[in-house]
Amino acid sequence: MNTTQRTDQQRSADRRRRELLEAADRVVLRDGPQASMNAIAAEAGITKPILYRHFGDKGGLYAALAKRHTDALLSSLRAALDAPAERRERVEATLDTYLAAIEALPQVYRFLMHPVEGGQTADQGFDTGNHSVPLLRRMGEELAQVIEERVDLGPNSQQLARVWGHGIVGMMHAAGDWWLGERPCSRAELVRSLADLLWGRLAAAGDKVGGPGF
Repeated sequence: MNTTQRTDQQRSADRRRRELLEAADRVVLRDGPQASMNAIAAEAGITKPILYRHFGDKGGLYAALAKRHTDALLSSLRAALDAPAERRERVEATLDTYLAAIEALPQVYRFLMHPVEGGQTADQGFDTGNHSVPLLRRMGEELAQVIEERVDLGPNSQQLARVWGHGIVGMMHAAGDWWLGERPCSRAELVRSLADLLWGRLAAAGDKVGGPGF
């Protein structure tokens, strides 16, 4: 097989993989944590063995969906952090971006973060919720990197940036999960309250010399 043939085959496989992920997304948007391999295969018009051929197993498909949505969320969060605005406004915009994302796609959020209730068997659905920690860890590390690059935290800045990054992500996740389930206040009110909680130390820290600023 020559290089052109291999390239064409890879493009075809990549395109088919995207199509299957789009079918999986449609099922997740409809069924949330109750989404199953059977339903996704039916939505894609294929058999379950073909779905397994592309993703290996349910965990592989879950990981691909998680990466797809986490990449999109991180891109939006970076855009909010890079916006030309005062620091307090960027903090609020970043919090609002996260909350807006889970509000817009609640079924996707629940699929990625919440275990299925009622004891589904392995053949029925995904082991959702049990893979959420790596997603939160990834977000925490990404935010820690942004903080370290932009904020002067003094001695031991790398460790402190990681503490802040994971702490802020944990706060957003816990508060967002509670808010999405109970809706005790408006999104804007929650954003302001969380920003108030963060603001004291963030307001006091200077920009890192040579960094892009925060």
